[in-house]
Amino acid sequence: MANNENLIPFNKRSEREAREFGRKGGKASGEARRRKADFRRTLNLLLTTEIDSPEWTPILESMGLDSTLEAAVNAAMIKEALSGNVKAYIAIRDTLGQTTKSEEDLEEQRVRTAAAKAKSGQNDAEEEQDDGFLDALKGTAASDWKEEVSPDEEETDI
Repeated sequence: MANNENLIPFNKRSEREAREFGRKGGKASGEARRRKADFRRTLNLLLTTEIDSPEWTPILESMGLDSTLEAAVNAAMIKEALSGNVKAYIAIRDTLGQTTKSEEDLEEQRVRTAAAKAKSGQNDAEEEQDDGFLDALKGTAASDWKEEVSPDEEETDI
């Protein structure tokens, strides 16, 4: 069992000691982040590797997909879900970001979050309210950003 009596809190340590421990923690954090990034990069490379599977390649290519490990794994998950594997269905649903919560549950969660923020003194006024600007631009960006030529700058065919 740990002996808590010999622990010294950081606010009781010297500035030099606190800085030294902070430096060690920062280095360890950077190493962990690099390790995780390397893992994600390697996994991404492996998943995007082309495969030549007699089972999956014809199916994937007939659907217009590349025959990669990623596509085969996704297709296998769908195949499992179709055969009644509920865990495979839940994994697919969660990956797509769908939820089993009703709109009432989500609204209750928003109310509780707002109440907790109010209780802790956080102010929602810091967050800018959505004025609908981005929604107004949806689907009109191409025409909105079309280069307009003023009558003085009209191009002439020479």
